[in-house]
Order: sequence, then structure tokens, then C-alpha cells
Amino acid sequence: MGKEINLMINYPKTKRDLSKRLEKKTDKDREIARKYGKDFFDGERKYGYGGFSYSPRYWQNVIPTFKEHYNLSKDSKILDVGCAKGFMLYDFKKLIPGITVKGIDISEYAIENAKEEVKSDLQVADARKLPFDDNSFDLVISITTLHNLNKDDMKIALKEIMRVTKKDAFITLDAYRDDKEKIAMESWNLTALTMMHTQKWKEFFSEAGYTKDYYWFIP
Repeated sequence: MGKEINLMINYPKTKRDLSKRLEKKTDKDREIARKYGKDFFDGERKYGYGGFSYSPRYWQNVIPTFKEHYNLSKDSKILDVGCAKGFMLYDFKKLIPGITVKGIDISEYAIENAKEEVKSDLQVADARKLPFDDNSFDLVISITTLHNLNKDDMKIALKEIMRVTKKDAFITLDAYRDDKEKIAMESWNLTALTMMHTQKWKEFFSEAGYTKDYYWFIP
């Protein structure tokens, strides 16, 4: 089994009032959000991000942690599963010149509106069927994406990650450790189909054959 390790420790924390999001959220909001189109990324806040644009404050503080932990260099190859508009991969290329990056996302809108500097490295694809050969990457990353699948589909996606990495992988998932955190997660969640207690996630990893690194998103 991989390590439970917080490689996102330097990622900015949200300061939003989660209870208000719970009060206003409807099944229709979730339905629109789960289309992962313009409404989700750049529409009203109730459907998702409320405007998804690049800022160096997010990933430029995180990339050095990944670089050190996985000993990344210009010779490394990484894949982002659920890359959205490619902001993280852009910062990887900026902070580790020469590194090879690839990204996939289910959202045609996100890929069409990706950051121009990495757009050619991104493609629309499904996490359950990654369009890459076995052992193609030194590191596969998936941040708050796989929990948007149901359990059966997530097992397939985890096996795909294991297939295309020849060395490392790191994923983060919606999770909770107690009832208070569960309530907060339910308030926050808009798109996830699977949320579990951290211990249940670990058991799930074992069932799915996922043996790489992981951590949690807990608002």
C-alpha cells in the first residue's frame, strides 16, 4: 500500500461558508454541474467554480513538494487525470523546465478553453480508459476527480492509473474522519458520487488493487 501523505499542504484553503452552499444547492444544480461544461467552470457559483481562471498562487506553491517527494526532473513524464484547463501542468512545466506533461479530462469545454501553453499536451478522454500505453509515466496525479465516479467505475479508473504508471501515483478524494467532517463534506459536495470515511477508502484501495499514494480533500 502507498502512503497517506499530504502533498497538497501548501495549497490555499477555502474560506467559504459551507452551510450557505448546502442551503442553496438543489438536485438541478448538481445535474448541471455534472455536465462539466461552461456552467461548471465559468458559470454561476452554485454550479461549480464560478469562474475558473489561472492564478500562480494555487499550484506554484505545491509543485516543489511534488518535485522533492518524487524526485522529478526534466526527464520525468507525468500525467494529470482530471486536468481541467491544465493549470497545474502549466506550473509543472514552468517550474521544472523540460518535463513532459500530459493531461486528460472528460470535459470538452475545459480542454477547448485550456491554457494555451499546455493545450497541445491535453486531450478529452475518460479516466476509465486512459489513451496511453502501459508504464508510460513516472508519475500519475489525480486531484479531487475520481470520486466523481461510482465505485465500480472508480475501480476501473484506479486500475488504469496503475497500468499507465511505471513508478508513482498520487490521488486526492473527498473524505471525512468523523460526523462533523461528514456534514461539512455533504455541504461542500456538488459533483462527487462517492464519499467515504478515510478508513473505508483505504479498504477500497485494497479491493481495487491501488497501491500508490493518496490523501484527502476535507473542507
